[in-house]
Amino acid sequence: MSSLGGGPRQEEAQSRARDGGIAGRASRAPLYAALDLGTNNCRLLVARPAGFLAPTGAESLRVVDAYSRIVRLGEGLSQAGRLSEAAIQRTLEALEICRDKMDRRGVTKARLIATEACRAAANGEEFVERVFERTGLRLEIIDRETEARLAAVGCGSLADPKAEGVLLFDIGGGSTEIVWLAPDRARKQGARSVTIWTSIELGVVSLAERFGGHHVDDNTFEDMVAAFDEKLRPFTKQAMEQRACGRFHLLGTSGTVTTVAGIHLDLPRYDRRRVDGLWMSADQADDAIDRLRAMDYHQRAANGCIGHERADLVLAGCAILEAIRRAFPAPRIRIADRGLREGILLELMRADRAGEIQV
Repeated sequence: MSSLGGGPRQEEAQSRARDGGIAGRASRAPLYAALDLGTNNCRLLVARPAGFLAPTGAESLRVVDAYSRIVRLGEGLSQAGRLSEAAIQRTLEALEICRDKMDRRGVTKARLIATEACRAAANGEEFVERVFERTGLRLEIIDRETEARLAAVGCGSLADPKAEGVLLFDIGGGSTEIVWLAPDRARKQGARSVTIWTSIELGVVSLAERFGGHHVDDNTFEDMVAAFDEKLRPFTKQAMEQRACGRFHLLGTSGTVTTVAGIHLDLPRYDRRRVDGLWMSADQADDAIDRLRAMDYHQRAANGCIGHERADLVLAGCAILEAIRRAFPAPRIRIADRGLREGILLELMRADRAGEIQV
């Protein structure tokens, strides 16, 4: 592996690094890419603008390419404080695939972000340099506030336009972002603004590593719920005034909530088209979570909406979801199979559109 010390490899890497790792191709129609490297997953989305959605006026995207791989970058991080070499190698392989996809598609602008695993690891910055050296991709380690804001941008169009309050949450591998969305009276109908937010340093990977994820009995599950609730309490107290509103609902994004939706729908294998935007009642969510908790590890691994790579994590996610639902009781929850990547893409497109208007 060559270093960053000069020569053709460095020039190639620097060329790829422009605009988030992709050289500009101004002569082609705009094509945007967003990469989200989390504690558990590496996800890429390539898209172009596709107009606006009624009645909210929110922008829509036309997806050109997508890629997702479970890399478990943060495996063992909560104990060691560092990214392991095995996890780094898995992630580098996935990032090379992402780079090749972006190159083949002719992406004109991209933003490539890394979240909790790289924020928390002692060797997070060193890992970012290794990514650049090997792939030419320049990752940006974003802070928690930026992560929460991007999740709100990416999922905001799924909020009920008539709701006076919406609690958005994104259950990640190493952290969980929670955002209160309120109507923005100064903007167009259906617009939302973030009033309060928090980022809790517990996610499905860190919670499963702490309590175990293969065999989760009732006591262990309740211990996980309590552990997350303890971290959530300051935000719950802060949000008490916000909760006194009508038509309140939850809006969840993550593998946990999409899995719960898949179980509710009895899908033989996961289908994003049926899950993204799905409304579930509180009773339906209770039933799906109970069904997941009744499965043993092997049954979870064999389920088409879970698989062996997530079988040891999904109940930790359900415990986080349960803690949120107990703190913020709501008659219904909307499921989002979208989030940070969509938020990145929308912000990139908005910035370009604003530049065109100014010109």
